[in-house]
Amino acid sequence: MTQQDYINREDKFGAHNYHPLPVVLDRGEGVFVWDVEGKRYFDFLSAYSAVNQGHCHPKIVAALNEQAKKLTLTSRAFYSSVLGEFEEYITKYFGYDKVLPMNTGAEADETAIKLCRRWGYDVKGIAENQAKIVVCEGNFHGRTTTIISMSTDPDARGGFGPYTPGFVIVPYNDIPALEKALEDPNIAGFLVEPIQGEAGVYVPEDGYLKKASELCKAKNVLFIADEVQTGIARTGKMLACDHEGVRADILILGKAVSGGVFPVSCVLADDDVMLVIKPGEHGSTYGGNPLGCKVAIAALDVIKDEKLEENSEKMGQIFREEFKSIKSDMIELVRGKGLLNAVIIRPKGGKTAWDVCVAMKENGLIAKPTHGHIIRFAPPLTITEAQLHEAIEIIKKTFKQFE
Repeated sequence: MTQQDYINREDKFGAHNYHPLPVVLDRGEGVFVWDVEGKRYFDFLSAYSAVNQGHCHPKIVAALNEQAKKLTLTSRAFYSSVLGEFEEYITKYFGYDKVLPMNTGAEADETAIKLCRRWGYDVKGIAENQAKIVVCEGNFHGRTTTIISMSTDPDARGGFGPYTPGFVIVPYNDIPALEKALEDPNIAGFLVEPIQGEAGVYVPEDGYLKKASELCKAKNVLFIADEVQTGIARTGKMLACDHEGVRADILILGKAVSGGVFPVSCVLADDDVMLVIKPGEHGSTYGGNPLGCKVAIAALDVIKDEKLEENSEKMGQIFREEFKSIKSDMIELVRGKGLLNAVIIRPKGGKTAWDVCVAMKENGLIAKPTHGHIIRFAPPLTITEAQLHEAIEIIKKTFKQFE
């Protein structure tokens, strides 16, 4: 089969809810992936930051294989010999009393919304069905019906109503707007991405998160950090909130918690928040399954053992510095933290960010546009300096083709 044959088959039998780059991947190792014809590429998307530890990391795959031979799923109808081990490990890892494990980032966000609302009623004393959560313009927390109800993206939201009420939308990176919204006594929480990934790696001003957290504390409102894309060392710190010394009341994690090997997400909070949910009020058949627990422990071990926080910070600085040397009319702005970076593209001669990504693919590096004019560059955090320089040469060569 040719690459086009594979593409045609997906097109014929699969839903058309994605628009992939025209490359058919067959295997991966570290920072590289190979297509079905054997061509190698630098992966500069990392499955939207799920593959922070690199493709098919041997330690994580070994944990998967070992547990798969023993026990894969019990559901939460029973205790398992692995769940408590994972719960103790991850709560100590991030410094919280309790964890509620789920599978995907969207599920973790939904869990945080339910926790926040219940806390609003049981602890803050908000009248029944009156709790509100403040969110930001340009947010991306998933694509479930409730989550798109707080979205300002017409593609994610349009045509899927009626929408779930209870959300107040304010501009991102705007403390006065947040302060005004928090005057409403029915606000239970503020849900925010420390850096807006899907919006094009929109990095807020220094101090925004700290000030927002302080405002929430003053108004008895939960500060909820969605670190699904920004967490697990992606921005040069274990959590993006760590750059400002902010500790979320509810922490949402996903993607790289399992290194891209198995779907694992989780919500972390202290007892006063987590214990408002009682038996039967929330759950997931696969949440906290033995396979996912062992994989997550191994994946989080890798982050610390291989000092990927430090590598992300160092490589990110090199990447942004090197990018400044690229002379191209198409490059409007480069921004990011650690190895979560984006380049805003100015169309030229009818050529757009999509055309740049297709050309990079031909040259041996894959990345993907977002919002039509922004390219995210987010390689696995295991990338070496030599590999990074090789990848940057591909990017430079590509932009030169558009001169």
